[in-house]
Amino acid sequence: MADHHGDQDVEAITAQRRLDCYQNVSQATPPSAVFCPVLFDGWSCWPVTEAGMTANQSCPDFIPGFERANTVSYKCEQDGSWYFHEAYNKTWVNYTSCVNTADLSFRTIVVSIHCFGYGVSLIALLVSLALLFHFKSLRCVRILIHMNLFASFALNNCLWLLWYYVVFDETAILISNEIWCIALHRVLYTGLISNYSWMLCEGLYLHTVLVWAFIQQSSLYWWMNVVGWGVPLLTTLIYVPVRAWLGEGDELDMCWMRDFRYDFIQQIPVAATVGLFLINIVRVVVLKLRRGPANEPSGGASRSTLQALRATLLLVPLLGLNFLLTPFRPQGGPPWEYVYEIVSAITMSFQGLCVAVLFCFCNGEVQAQIKRKWRAARFRSKRANSCTMTTVSVRKVVPPAYLFTVRAYRCAVKLMDGVFGERAFRFQFVRTSGPQNGEDKV
Repeated sequence: MADHHGDQDVEAITAQRRLDCYQNVSQATPPSAVFCPVLFDGWSCWPVTEAGMTANQSCPDFIPGFERANTVSYKCEQDGSWYFHEAYNKTWVNYTSCVNTADLSFRTIVVSIHCFGYGVSLIALLVSLALLFHFKSLRCVRILIHMNLFASFALNNCLWLLWYYVVFDETAILISNEIWCIALHRVLYTGLISNYSWMLCEGLYLHTVLVWAFIQQSSLYWWMNVVGWGVPLLTTLIYVPVRAWLGEGDELDMCWMRDFRYDFIQQIPVAATVGLFLINIVRVVVLKLRRGPANEPSGGASRSTLQALRATLLLVPLLGLNFLLTPFRPQGGPPWEYVYEIVSAITMSFQGLCVAVLFCFCNGEVQAQIKRKWRAARFRSKRANSCTMTTVSVRKVVPPAYLFTVRAYRCAVKLMDGVFGERAFRFQFVRTSGPQNGEDKV
């Protein structure tokens, strides 16, 4: 890998290289024959070169993904002009030889992991939302907070997939730096912050019901929405003007992908969730598990609440794992850098799947509802055609001048508890004919 300049301004580097290029080459004596003049192509300086010759030099070391040990060449045509690319309609240097193909292949694998993880997580989250929407009997503040958490992760996963498939590999879009690209990038990070703000809501809700058992649920849910959706929007409304007014140089380029010196504005909600909140939730769960359900006063935490607390305790470190690993990012290149990138890609992209598994698929209430629906559906399919009919002719006891048959229907009916059984009988009198020979008129 090339030894990159890190956070140095690329524009300043290229400006200095342009100045050095023309100052150094202007002192050289041009050849007497036909030659190509000195040229700075935006990255590299090409000296005076005789017609028909090819100039070679090392690849620039300040471009990410370039290998300095490789060389790039530029041909001077017979007429004394640099190579002209007809398709691009301009002089053009082919820098593909500078690309570190091994690193490029690895980055492609990392992007594929991200896309696969976000896709799987999105499917799991949509299934979870469908289940919780379907089972209306589960509706309570705790489940509604779960649903908002699922929605925030689903939104973020959709935006990441859109970013990777529309913008990530399109250098022209990044260079053009259009408003829609900047807006997409900011909405993407707003969705990312909403993931952590709703995780904060999960912890705040559990802390509230464990510490203050008697609290108005409707007002509590209203405040959860303020925190879950309001904090990301407020953070973005503060961050965007600050970056637009105080951003300098390449901080305003490339759809605002580059680091900004005031990025801590959007990192505060994440730090609050992973840091102080994690410490507090560990403290609460230790106290509650040490007491045990037998020692809880009346109106204390329910078993489902404690299960949700354990799920939250498992989930919070996972959500912040990539941030906890940031200080330990290897700087020496492969192989440890590759291990770090893969671990980071997995923990980032599969967060939504972990949320769906812990809060929905492993939820005992959801499992019970699914089993109940499954048993009812199987019983209904077996007894769909179980209705039988018995016909009995009644003579001597029928009204005058008529003969009736009694049809007794025995059918499977639905009871109050959702189970089907044979509990109903219905008799129907059907006139068949008038009185026959030997029958008395009563």
